[in-house]
Amino acid sequence: MMFCSIAVEDPLAELSVGELIERANTNIHRSSDEPTLVEGDIAVSDDNARNADPCTSRGCMWPKSTDGKVYVPYVILNQYTSSELQVIQRGLNSFASFSCIRFIPRSNQRDYISIESRNGCYSYVGRLGNAQTVSLARSGCVYHNTVQHELLHALGFNHEQTRSDRDSYIRVAWENIQTGMESNFNKIATLNQGTPYDYNSVMQYHRTAFSKNGLPTMIPIPDPNVSFGQATQMSQNDITRLNRLYNCCKYFARSNNVPMKRAEK
Repeated sequence: MMFCSIAVEDPLAELSVGELIERANTNIHRSSDEPTLVEGDIAVSDDNARNADPCTSRGCMWPKSTDGKVYVPYVILNQYTSSELQVIQRGLNSFASFSCIRFIPRSNQRDYISIESRNGCYSYVGRLGNAQTVSLARSGCVYHNTVQHELLHALGFNHEQTRSDRDSYIRVAWENIQTGMESNFNKIATLNQGTPYDYNSVMQYHRTAFSKNGLPTMIPIPDPNVSFGQATQMSQNDITRLNRLYNCCKYFARSNNVPMKRAEK
């Protein structure tokens, strides 16, 4: 008897990056050797860094090569299935289509990112020096948008809702935030690169992030009905600010015309 295989779609694949990260990072036990997390998925080395942007207070960018490209070495630990590796690799490769960033397999470089299935989704902000973990847990983090989101952190970017001009575009409903999670909405000196606030950024969390009662923790202004925090891939503003930060000159004109593939698991 012959059986036909049926592809089963992942219902989580349609969720925004913020929803995926919140699901993956809620109620999990983090190992003692893992970093403290702020804003849901940003790793910090100690409690003193909770309210600071470590990338603007030190040299955080990955260096540019003489050929004008920025090579970021990486390793992927042997923890993923072949299909999961394809998703991660697609996220890594996507940057080459719209920027001068090139993620390359590490040979003997001192500084590199180590992609691992730890407890949840997280990354440090910017280049730390030596090995730095980008956690993409197999249970909930291996999606195209989460890969891009965590890699943008590693390249030096923070969340959209922490921008210093946030209050002109988002009203934070402090009364709806979980007790102890208020610091996740602190404003910091983000790397905006002259781009406007972007509700569609892959770095913008969703409307009810860290809510204690299911009500919105962030409300757009002046129009509270504006859709936001639903990105399934990098926006054009994400691409523009990446190219500006790393001075990817030839990509400035192209970045507004890059065809983006539909996000997949």
